[in-house]
Amino acid sequence: MEILFAVLIGALTAAGVYLCCLRQVFPVVLGLSLLSYATNLFVFVAGRLTVGAPPIWGEGVTRFADPLPQALVLTAIVISFGMTALLVVLAIRARFEAGRERSDVPAVTQRPEVER
Repeated sequence: MEILFAVLIGALTAAGVYLCCLRQVFPVVLGLSLLSYATNLFVFVAGRLTVGAPPIWGEGVTRFADPLPQALVLTAIVISFGMTALLVVLAIRARFEAGRERSDVPAVTQRPEVER
């Protein structure tokens, strides 16, 4: 099962990095979303999932799940959803302002050298 999670996290990370390297805005937003999903899955798996165990320790309970990774992932999902919504709105606004979707960096003009 660990191999499956490792491959899935690696595939999400590779796809996210690839999409972030493209020059269009919306694939970059999608790539950042994939990277946040990979990070959430990594934190969730690093918390040692235990199936069927209660998240709170009590009397007579011999094994329990750690609730901290679950809380961290839940918080990260909410924050990443809000940030993705903000990025989409900013990308749409930039698209209408610039008239194009590409995020090319303009050529840097050389400055004249200053004599010292």
